[in-house]
Amino acid sequence: LVHKLINLLIYICVCVCVSDVHGGSDSHCPLTVKILDAVKGVPAGNVALKVSRQGSDGTWEKIASGTTDLAGEVHNLITDQDFTPGVYRVEFDTKSYWKAEGRTPFHEVADVVFAAHTEGHRHYTLALLLSPFSYTTTAVVVKAHD
Repeated sequence: LVHKLINLLIYICVCVCVSDVHGGSDSHCPLTVKILDAVKGVPAGNVALKVSRQGSDGTWEKIASGTTDLAGEVHNLITDQDFTPGVYRVEFDTKSYWKAEGRTPFHEVADVVFAAHTEGHRHYTLALLLSPFSYTTTAVVVKAHD
């Protein structure tokens, strides 16, 4: 079942990214997030997250935040101008999500740390498959329009 959910998550992520490249609603959004609840097999709505950029001294500066909608997605987190090359961390508040679902989770948060724009300007879709005791992520990275 988990493999099927992971494959579904990857498929959804790829399909949305392909439509974005061809002028979809996120064609100007450099960072999109999608979350799937692996227990229920549905999008995970109302998950709070924050985006931070690592400074040259190694500290993290919060630059954006959001909450997933009913489709488990967050759009328009950050503009192209603010999404400069560097190391980013997206922190998902998984504990609050699972507590609201009546479950006791193992993780307090799920973190995804990645280097952005190492090979030129790109748009990123981060996908998170979430359960109370584990999470997995994948990313689809596409070349941004010039």
